[in-house]
Amino acid sequence: MRQVLQHLKTGRMELAEVPCPPVRAGQVLIRTTVSVISPGTEKMLIEFSKANLLQKARQQPDKVKQVLDKIKTDGLVPTLEAVFRKLDEPLPLGYCHAGRVVETGPGVTDVQPDDRVISNGPHAEFACIGRNLLARVPPNVPDEHAAFTVPAAIALQGIRLVAPTLGEKVCVFGMGLIGLLTVQLLRAGGCEVLAVDLNPRRLELARQFGAETVDLSNGADPVSAARGWTAERGVDAAIIAASAKTDDIVHQAAEACRKRGRIVLVGVVGLNLRRSDFYEKELTFQVSCSYGPGRYDENYEQRGHDYPLGFVRWTEQRNFEAVLAAMANGSLDVGPLISHQFPFEEALRAYQTIEQDPAALGVVLRYGDSADRSAIVPISQRPAAASGKAVVGVIGAGNFAKAVLLPSLAATGAELAWIADLNGPAARHAAAKFSAENAASDYRPILNDDRVRAVFIATGHHTHARLVCEALDAGKHVFVEKPLCITEAELEQVESAVRHHPSAILMVGFNRRFSPHTSKIRDLLTGRTAPLCMSMMVNAGSIPAEHWTQDPQRGGGRIIGEGCHFIDLLSCIAGAPVASVSAAMVGQGPAVRDDKMSILLTFADGSVGTVNYFANGARDYPKELLEVFSDGRVLRLENFRLTRGYGFKGFKRFKTGRQDKGHAAELARFIAAVEQGGEPPIPFAQIRNITEASFAAVRSARERGVVVL
Repeated sequence: MRQVLQHLKTGRMELAEVPCPPVRAGQVLIRTTVSVISPGTEKMLIEFSKANLLQKARQQPDKVKQVLDKIKTDGLVPTLEAVFRKLDEPLPLGYCHAGRVVETGPGVTDVQPDDRVISNGPHAEFACIGRNLLARVPPNVPDEHAAFTVPAAIALQGIRLVAPTLGEKVCVFGMGLIGLLTVQLLRAGGCEVLAVDLNPRRLELARQFGAETVDLSNGADPVSAARGWTAERGVDAAIIAASAKTDDIVHQAAEACRKRGRIVLVGVVGLNLRRSDFYEKELTFQVSCSYGPGRYDENYEQRGHDYPLGFVRWTEQRNFEAVLAAMANGSLDVGPLISHQFPFEEALRAYQTIEQDPAALGVVLRYGDSADRSAIVPISQRPAAASGKAVVGVIGAGNFAKAVLLPSLAATGAELAWIADLNGPAARHAAAKFSAENAASDYRPILNDDRVRAVFIATGHHTHARLVCEALDAGKHVFVEKPLCITEAELEQVESAVRHHPSAILMVGFNRRFSPHTSKIRDLLTGRTAPLCMSMMVNAGSIPAEHWTQDPQRGGGRIIGEGCHFIDLLSCIAGAPVASVSAAMVGQGPAVRDDKMSILLTFADGSVGTVNYFANGARDYPKELLEVFSDGRVLRLENFRLTRGYGFKGFKRFKTGRQDKGHAAELARFIAAVEQGGEPPIPFAQIRNITEASFAAVRSARERGVVVL
């Protein structure tokens, strides 16, 4: 299928061929008939993408601060690489979408194939959308009108926050698409409206919709106009639907309001508020969040958990339905807002119109009926791989895969046949960047490709065990990012699959054991005469409680999901499996508890180790510090860049040019094992032991006991 993509780094826009998204549980696959280009949000993104780096930084000072913080912890070069990688990702454009249902996923029962629906889907021939993010279109509402539902819902949510009553006077700043929709909806609710803008054509539309107008282009003062319009009493409320860097609009809105008036910001303006504006009149100020309650809530949007109507009357979906009802009964007419129409094939010309034509407002894209629903897009053709060469496929094209896995894999010389990801544009971009033969939105073609000898899995933690078992059953060698699995039942399933395929190599991404620092430490400890005492400090950093890694069902929690790395590292250095685990997490508090944990490990050789995994530290403190005590000597590893020795003859320090956590060496070892045969780089018995130890740490902390493995 084709989709409009914007490249933030270069400003280039393309109508790209990408894999069609698969239908997932709780979601609906829609074939697009019409979409609308937003002249505000999308034009702003285009202008941002065409700016140089300095201009981009000036436009987003909050992001600059995040970059500076990351430099303190990760170093300059890795931070710059992360920034450029982020800018290099293509951004799907569009959020005003109408079409027909093609297929529904498990759990969706209230819409059927061929139903007409709207959604916040992108400018693409197909879109897979969560059930709570779409609504049925009434029979008497044409698709080109229905596609305006989402921006109208944004306008409606701003109005709901103002909570106007019949006859109130409301001033609306900004007569873009959302501002004009706001005018109509306010008039439909019985309010009087004063529309403010500097575009005479748009003000004429506002007058057609029943508003009084203030034309800034001829020097009119909105505050004076508002006072005159209200007999010096001031407006009851102001809605700011404008986009501007200046703080003047908020100040004007405050001056235009009566005492105890309400101001709601729907657009984007400067927010250096003047206290006196709000103090003397006791004004209220609120920022509206998109289409309404449920926005950016993963449980609502992706998992389909609705809010009870008795407690949240107007969710984003119910706002969609209210807008469509207003279109159906004639109280909202978006026809006059359509300024241009283009076939989807001319989408790039439509965007040029948005940039160049001041009259552009609602630009409609119309789609044909011949869209390709293929989940596979060929990217490059290569000659057949040399005999013995590893041909591989990668499942997952997320941040880790693009930043670490794929660059390290490219360095091995393996033949990359496939990259698959549910996000079709992400799969295509990664496949093109790393010269893969095919991009796909479905992983199954990888398993069915007889050429593929090894599969790399870099997907969500909750999918690891299932994909490992499927790949092993398909006769593939498997490299899976940590963790191997997130439950004991999944571990049993994987162990069964390993037993049934004894010749297959299964490797988990415990990369730190392959770091040159780890190798140096093990070499220095050769010949030790007594067990080791080890202390691993992990300044893990805070992650919100609602983040997927904190979810036991999806991420497994941070100890199982990430803490396993450090258990493996200590086991590798000791050269012995974990024998027992005792752990404690912090007491009751306002934040997540099990990402602040001390884990005491004993090993079969008598060594002991602690992993202090703490998520409540400072960002500018080192992330990982390891200390190893042995035979009157101490080794200290600092962030996998510097290893210091104390009490060693002839050794003081070992430093690498940059942080090296062993990813490149890890993948080189795995590919060598696939191509040359021999023992797996990490025996499965060790993988199982580390996985069991991570489960034991969580269980020990909750039950307050020692777990013997």
